[in-house]
Amino acid sequence: MTGRVTLVGGGPGAIDLLTVRAVRALADADVVLVDRLAPHEELAALAPHAEIVDVGKTPGHHAVPQREIEVMLVRYAASGAHVVRLKGGDPYVLGRGGEEVLACHAAGIPVEVVPGVTSAIAVPGAAGIPVTHREVSRLFTVVSGHAPLDDEELAHLAGLGGTIVVLMGIATLPSLVAGLARHGLPPGHPVAVVERGFSAEQRTTVGTLADIVGTAARARVASPAVVVVGEVVRLAHDGEAAAGELMARAAAMSVIA
Repeated sequence: MTGRVTLVGGGPGAIDLLTVRAVRALADADVVLVDRLAPHEELAALAPHAEIVDVGKTPGHHAVPQREIEVMLVRYAASGAHVVRLKGGDPYVLGRGGEEVLACHAAGIPVEVVPGVTSAIAVPGAAGIPVTHREVSRLFTVVSGHAPLDDEELAHLAGLGGTIVVLMGIATLPSLVAGLARHGLPPGHPVAVVERGFSAEQRTTVGTLADIVGTAARARVASPAVVVVGEVVRLAHDGEAAAGELMARAAAMSVIA
């Protein structure tokens, strides 16, 4: 009898941010293939009948290549198992969930996707940074920092306005801020780097486009981290006076326009 696959978004790492549906899927699992940034705490208790297989990747080192993970999903499910693929964040937000779903479809394996709390919103929020705020930012863009953006992408990103959230962006931070500055964002534009969100070691490093690379280097920031570029950073780190000033400035600009 053919089994099935459930792709589960594990959220930003805190066990109590798993959804009810995610917890139910884990409780019913025969095998769990778990990523490095997925919640590991109490996983054995949440999936008491499952074989737990670590397929986590670290930056620059993929001990189990993506293609092999897809082969494992299909192989376990073809043997009749309920396979849970536990991923960090949401499976469809830079999580390669689409590739795994397609691999299951190609093999005739039933697959379900359980959404998760995405780090793109939750980790800035944990640092007190809203990705949108009335009269300050009415949009946010989520970008992969895994590889440097090309000049056309940087130009579009700088021109959109709003908040920019970069996942996996520590290694490419210098090229990102240089490109955004080159395409018109001011040197004083706020930037925050939030490391290890929702853990006891969570830390936020704040700077501007002009100085964040040096500030981050001195602070020895490291992955996993989320980079936030935008005026919303001031709302968390400069207090209510700055928030009021920002909104007054935005309102004045809208009147002029």
